[in-house]
Amino acid sequence: MVESNQSGRFWPNLYEPLRGLGTKLSEFLSPASEASSDDNVYRISIELPGVSEDDIDLRVTNDSLVVSGEKTESREDKGETWYFSERHYGAFRRSFRLPPDADSESAEAHARDGVLEITVPRKDTAAKRGIKIDVKSK
Repeated sequence: MVESNQSGRFWPNLYEPLRGLGTKLSEFLSPASEASSDDNVYRISIELPGVSEDDIDLRVTNDSLVVSGEKTESREDKGETWYFSERHYGAFRRSFRLPPDADSESAEAHARDGVLEITVPRKDTAAKRGIKIDVKSK
């Protein structure tokens, strides 16, 4: 019979290995990203190490930019007296709400070194800033 531990140390130690599992799973299913903008363009960078460009699906739906795909990564090492194999599989998805001035039809995406770079130009940035009209004498 397991006796109750009044100090509460038995149960936390039992579950300690599982504490970070939810965070690790959500990080895997929702890759890290950065978003920024300037007067002309919105930029989004998403970390997708080990993901092929062919496995990335990038769409604009209902004013949201949606990045999804599947990560399939495997590693195999062999030695004279040993063998090691490791595989990671899973789907991922991130979505970003686009502002009303985003020109999603002109968006571009480039993947390099495990990072997906997305640029979405802003519509009519000159019109938003206004156009200066020179006043001339008659």
